[in-house]
Amino acid sequence: MTHPELPQLPGNPKEIPGPEQAMLKLSYGVHVIGSRSEAGDLNAMIADWVMQVSFKPRLVAVAIENDARTLRFIRETGVFSVNLLHEKDGDSIARKVVMPSESKKVRGRPDDMQDLVFNKLEGIDYALHQNGCPVLEYALGWFTCDVDDMVTTGDHTIVIGLVTDGEVVRPGEMLIERELGWEYAG
Repeated sequence: MTHPELPQLPGNPKEIPGPEQAMLKLSYGVHVIGSRSEAGDLNAMIADWVMQVSFKPRLVAVAIENDARTLRFIRETGVFSVNLLHEKDGDSIARKVVMPSESKKVRGRPDDMQDLVFNKLEGIDYALHQNGCPVLEYALGWFTCDVDDMVTTGDHTIVIGLVTDGEVVRPGEMLIERELGWEYAG
């Protein structure tokens, strides 16, 4: 599609990747979202779609799948943590928490496994913040949030969090999904 005031895109239009391929070129950090239920159950999930959206007040937006256990816990308690994974060794944590904790979310699981719930924090060093959510001891850094707003948009809900606390745990840079060879876009 051309616009009269803009130059034509270079190349053959058939060679220009579609929106999905273009969106796959976006870069995202790899984060672990920590949450807790009203009953005190803990959860951790990978999230790529995290960004700051305001200075005053300090707000972040996190996009979470509508059927995620984490979203259910955040709705119950109104709190969560965001852990930034470290470029050096964050991949080992990412691999432990990438699969859904509720077996029923994994297509093809046998019926006798549908009710299984996996503790994705097992084997990961963490502490509980005063808000009850896990903060990872080997993260690059972390921050905690109180829910400010939620907006359901397509197959995800954008959770706007008011940042309440945080700390840089160790020097370095954040792990990005491209370094893992993962894609969550398009």
